[in-house]
Amino acid sequence: MRIKSFVAAGLALAAAVSPVSAARLSPEDKLAKALEGRVAGEPVNCIPFTSARSSQIIDGQAIIYKSGAGGTIYVNRPRIGADQLDDDDILVTSTSLSQLCSLDTIQLVDRASRFPRGFVGLDKFVPYKRVAKR
Repeated sequence: MRIKSFVAAGLALAAAVSPVSAARLSPEDKLAKALEGRVAGEPVNCIPFTSARSSQIIDGQAIIYKSGAGGTIYVNRPRIGADQLDDDDILVTSTSLSQLCSLDTIQLVDRASRFPRGFVGLDKFVPYKRVAKR
């Protein structure tokens, strides 16, 4: 009897979780949502570290660097290893410059184990600015 109760509870839990899973946004949708209300500018080779206030990984797609200056965000779609991007990874950047450039590589570190699990080779940074409201 107990086994039937556990099976029934498991099935009920699975049914309850399924609608939540379906409601998750795809990586493309997450990126589109982050860029909503913004217009792309000309790609740049480098961004100063001081302008990159925070970063967000879009799984398998891109890294978004949020700037404090006027709400501009920079999107980098790595030329190498983009498919390895996971929003649960830690980005480790090593550079001797005061800026992050399109030739730099970023190491991806697993948040749970703290072991390196790959890297990405950056490409140009596309700035996205907010559209002025009229």
